[in-house]
Amino acid sequence: MIVNRRLFLKGSALIGCSLAAHPFMSTVTMAAAPGENRLVVIVLRGAMDGLDAVQPWGDPLLRKLRQNLSVGPQGGATDLDGFYALHRELAPLLPLWKAGQLGFVHAVSTPYRDERSHFDGQSMLEAGTANDMIAEMRKGGWLNRLLTVMPDPEAETAYAIGNEDMLILSGEAYRKSWAPNTKFTISPQAQLLLDRAYEDDPLFRKASAEAATIAANSPEIAGAGGPTAAAAALGGFAADRMNGRTRIAAFSLSGFDSHAGQEAVLGRALANLSAAVLALRDGLGANWDKTTVLAMTEFGRTVRENGSDGTDHGTAGAMLMAGGAIKGGKVFGKWPGLGEGNLYADRDLLPTRDVRAYAAWAMAGLFGIPRNALETVVFPALDMGTDPGILA
Repeated sequence: MIVNRRLFLKGSALIGCSLAAHPFMSTVTMAAAPGENRLVVIVLRGAMDGLDAVQPWGDPLLRKLRQNLSVGPQGGATDLDGFYALHRELAPLLPLWKAGQLGFVHAVSTPYRDERSHFDGQSMLEAGTANDMIAEMRKGGWLNRLLTVMPDPEAETAYAIGNEDMLILSGEAYRKSWAPNTKFTISPQAQLLLDRAYEDDPLFRKASAEAATIAANSPEIAGAGGPTAAAAALGGFAADRMNGRTRIAAFSLSGFDSHAGQEAVLGRALANLSAAVLALRDGLGANWDKTTVLAMTEFGRTVRENGSDGTDHGTAGAMLMAGGAIKGGKVFGKWPGLGEGNLYADRDLLPTRDVRAYAAWAMAGLFGIPRNALETVVFPALDMGTDPGILA
């Protein structure tokens, strides 16, 4: 049996003590909440180039600024609405677009500006805070704070699949994690020993058996089939949990840092994103109609290509939305243009709205969270503005 990391259940101090000896651990993160609506947040690590993923090819300046990068239908992208075109590696998602279950938001960002550090940008994205609220970032992530303002949330599992802990669901509210990444082989004898060790502990006996069953039945999670299969496994694992009592999930996909050879680098990363979204759709079945998926990145990339057939760290970018609960078939957001005087710092796509506002409006519609709680507790100091109407 191959298991890719140790199960790590996060919760009370008592749970923490027992976990020290447990051989599984975790980074897709999930939590239970009342109701039937479901929310999945996918953190796209490495700063996805939104100008390439959802190409504003109707803006004639894009071709002038990116002469060596593929642009628009002539470069293999699929026209969406006469102005935006979808990157060829996201083409498997086109049926969702046509069904109104896929949409995008352009020219959005967190409040993070100018430093363009992956670490700081990701921390701010997951913490959901503003630039001047460093202390608040230490209090955990915005999905965890969402749980604290929900009416009667259940103390249910949270799973994490990936390389690292996710700040977005860390905090005071109860959650758990599971991450298959580093290969870890368990012999039948070792599994028997674990069963004996946890024989009198119903909580960890169940968790150990559950993780072993998942690993045995999901070899792609252990690395077979490459990154795309692993991304699909993340989506499939999340869907399986969300068909039960879990209602909120978060996991991360990496590989979006495209300083050089962007055609290949971003293509691979977007293929993984497509696989994860489709696995969620397929795994959720009828529950897909009650699901909203938000795929967000720490910042965008420069409008101009660099000398290495890539792009550098920027500011505004794009967010992907999917699920039967969204009002898809549309690219939301105010397009700022790429002309002289329209770029941020004369190099980046100008942000025209805070990406947190879209997440907040999604949570208001899905879970009935009051606006005041979203603007003060979940996303401190956020002005949600008007409802963009992203939910069906």
